[in-house]
Amino acid sequence: MLAMVHQDLLAALEEENGEARRRGGFVYTTEMVLRLALCQIMEGASLRGIVVRVDDSHILRRFTRIHHGPMMGHTALCRLRNAITPQTWSAMNQLLAKTAVANDEISGERLRLDTTAVETNIHFPTDSSLLWDGYRTLARVITEAREVCSSAVGTKRIHLKAAKRMATKIARLGKARGKTKQKEQGVLYFTLIGQVEAICTWAAEVSMGLELEMDRTRNETARSQSARVTDELHHYLPLVRRVVWQASERVLHNRPVANEDKLFSIFEEHTELLIRGKAGKPIEFGHMLQIQQTGEKFISDYTIFAKRPAEPALLAVAVESHEKLFGEKPAVLTADKGYWSQDEFDELSKVVKVVSIPKKGRRTEAETEREHDSLFRLGQAFRAGVEGSISFLKRVLSLGRCMSKGWTHYAATVGATVFAHNLLVLARC
Repeated sequence: MLAMVHQDLLAALEEENGEARRRGGFVYTTEMVLRLALCQIMEGASLRGIVVRVDDSHILRRFTRIHHGPMMGHTALCRLRNAITPQTWSAMNQLLAKTAVANDEISGERLRLDTTAVETNIHFPTDSSLLWDGYRTLARVITEAREVCSSAVGTKRIHLKAAKRMATKIARLGKARGKTKQKEQGVLYFTLIGQVEAICTWAAEVSMGLELEMDRTRNETARSQSARVTDELHHYLPLVRRVVWQASERVLHNRPVANEDKLFSIFEEHTELLIRGKAGKPIEFGHMLQIQQTGEKFISDYTIFAKRPAEPALLAVAVESHEKLFGEKPAVLTADKGYWSQDEFDELSKVVKVVSIPKKGRRTEAETEREHDSLFRLGQAFRAGVEGSISFLKRVLSLGRCMSKGWTHYAATVGATVFAHNLLVLARC
């Protein structure tokens, strides 16, 4: 496992330890970084919080192998932790599972599946809030561009307060009822959309000006600063224009926009809307995570989906990965009714002794008898235990909302949390 992580951390650790090595001082190792990352998850602390907590604790210092050395800064920890890829965490989880099987710590007799939503770190997306996010972000980048090359920006002014005032007025109106309020809201949206479109046009001009300046200048520092600002503009401009388009379609033209075409955040653009239909939280913004669990509560496999798939199609894949790990198919396969499909049930019933998945909708007499069978009921009782593991992942290991930025770091955090969960399960065996 350390060899896997070391391949990811090689360059980042060399940069971090370069000065310390030259001075003959304290250097950080791959094992220290890995243990710090796991310590943060298990303690449920922030990056700043875990640095302070480890620094003040002899037990945590011993666990992280830092002992009496100087504590790593939270910025360095963030940079090093983010260097570990999702593929590495997945490979480490697979290796841990194989080791647990080899040591007879987990068995493959029973398998339960469930999915849950892992939220991204975004606010509830409304058209006005997304437009305001777009305006203030482009305004910030243009301000940075003015410091780098004022000639590319020109003498135009940023009207930040005016845009915020429009967004605030729309938010205070809420869901407009009545023709008068709808008309007032329409006028406010028209003004705000015009302001965002204007700054988009300006940002495109600034981007072109910076590119011309990069071609002319020979100063490497100026070129790198201009390139950084230009990259930010190239990243945010298409996203803000997409927000303008969807707001115009929905509010000004009263045309619906499909969920798969909507953008829910310009900062976490990979975010997906998940309609779960659960009491108190019918809609969530994030991605769907599927976990496969054995009778010992060990998560033998997990998958985080960029786009939500149909759950019945995941059954055959789960059984295949289970057989690959344990060398045989499970005797009991259980899941909730979201996984129900008659075709999948018929296929799995040929190779799995007990398939405990409730049917959706009305049941025939034979189906009712199947679901009243004692083996089916025991399977459902076993399935219910996965809800406790999901609760543990979310509330104890802080996977309810993933604070990492970007899809890659989001997927890596999910993998790291599952890995920490499995370590705790094995420690208690």
